[in-house]
Amino acid sequence: MTNTKLRVAIYCRLSEEDRDKQLDTDDSNSIQNQKSMLLQHSLEQGWEVFNIYSDDDYTGSDRKRPEFNKLLADAKSRKFDIILCKNQARFTRELELVEKYIHGLFPIWGIRFVSIVDNADTANKGNKKSRQINGLVNEWYLEDMSENIKSVLVDRRKNGFHIGAFALYGYKKDPEQKGHLIIDEEAATVVREVFTLFSQGYGKTAIARMLNDRGIPNPTEYKRLHGLRYKQPKTKNSTLWKYYAISDMLINEIYIGNMVQGKYGSISYKTKQNKPRPKEEWYRVEGTHEPIIDKELWDRVQALTVQKAKPFIVGTIGLFARKARCMNCGYTMRSSKSHGKHYLKCSNRHVAKDACIGSFISVEKLEQAVITELNKLSAEYLNKGELEQNVEFSDNLRSRKQMIESELAAYEKKITEYAKGIRELYLDKAKGIISESDYMDLSKDFSTERNRLEKLVLEKQKQLADNERKMQVGDNRRQLIEQYTNLEHLDRETVEKLIDYILVGKREPKTREVPIEIHWNF
Repeated sequence: MTNTKLRVAIYCRLSEEDRDKQLDTDDSNSIQNQKSMLLQHSLEQGWEVFNIYSDDDYTGSDRKRPEFNKLLADAKSRKFDIILCKNQARFTRELELVEKYIHGLFPIWGIRFVSIVDNADTANKGNKKSRQINGLVNEWYLEDMSENIKSVLVDRRKNGFHIGAFALYGYKKDPEQKGHLIIDEEAATVVREVFTLFSQGYGKTAIARMLNDRGIPNPTEYKRLHGLRYKQPKTKNSTLWKYYAISDMLINEIYIGNMVQGKYGSISYKTKQNKPRPKEEWYRVEGTHEPIIDKELWDRVQALTVQKAKPFIVGTIGLFARKARCMNCGYTMRSSKSHGKHYLKCSNRHVAKDACIGSFISVEKLEQAVITELNKLSAEYLNKGELEQNVEFSDNLRSRKQMIESELAAYEKKITEYAKGIRELYLDKAKGIISESDYMDLSKDFSTERNRLEKLVLEKQKQLADNERKMQVGDNRRQLIEQYTNLEHLDRETVEKLIDYILVGKREPKTREVPIEIHWNF
């Protein structure tokens, strides 16, 4: 009879509070200590070490840890039997991941989870409650840490300190004073030229073209060439100046010595996604650093910017404003006028040679194309009589309904578990397993989390009801379509209601036709 040893996967992670590195290429002492402790424990238990997974310089809330994700992939493939950590927090500080993996998928995959310091072991069903409490404590730690960091950053913003990862083009971070900007004279020369050219009547696209023709690198490329920190661009032709780079520069108050921050805020401490914040909530402090642009030139440029801003007119001009995009580069097409007719063109075409193929179409032609397609769709929908078979959003709404119902079920299940946990705590108190004070603390924490989940359930129920209303509107879409049959002209209100966006390509030489792709709101 053969005695097969259990295979163990060791997972180590460096936490924020115990970094102690000798060199950037070395594991931290913390990582080394974890490995030593876990290897010794594996030896004592008679387990065979399958692999050591180690993430250094990653937080417990980072779901993109490379070794962590490799560990999960190997666990799913059942390459080992046990995952061993110093404590549960090294694996994750998120309660959601504790429930998903430690209590959910690992048992399905046949993986046992063990952590030494906090005595968590999924082979011992009696300590599931301890693991959940550990998960709650770690979740609160993450939230508290996020709030503490946020309060520090808000205080520094209010006091005019620069806290961004990247200095604005034209400036660099002061090596002598943290949070202070100093002028980068080489880039500042370009900034002054941009403001001066605009004040002399040159357009934003024309200025971009002039800079590109002279081979002046755009802000991102400039920083890359000079070894400065920069945000990785996502668009094509990333080394070129664009209309929007010039436009944003001309209205940025940092160039007159004012620190303006907080334009975007995080959605949650659990995600790195940001959303725009209202202008009145920005942090603005005057005179925090040396200006590149003097006040007189700034005021002149701001006045010209207001004068050149085209009003959002209902009618022919502005009919497809912010709706038409270039099929090649994705840039929003801009309006122009020639011989009394209005046209839409890709502004990216003019910033440099070969920057874009140059999509171009008259507003009149695009309007007729939209009307033709709308009439065609109307006839098709009305003839078939089953609108939902042809409307893509109905499928999306059904998928969203399933997702909301799934989330709702998960929240309700957790509420039931917390209610059960409170009852079990009471029994433990009655048996003398835990003290009265521990019972009060833990039951209060459980109740707080249960109340939070109950609020989420109410929110999901509202989303579900709203989704149902939208599905009803979808079933009655025929009434909306019937309103827009046999149109001769479009107005802005109709465009806003019916069209999400339109992709316009370059005219084909043989057929002389312009490729058009309409993305409807229905």
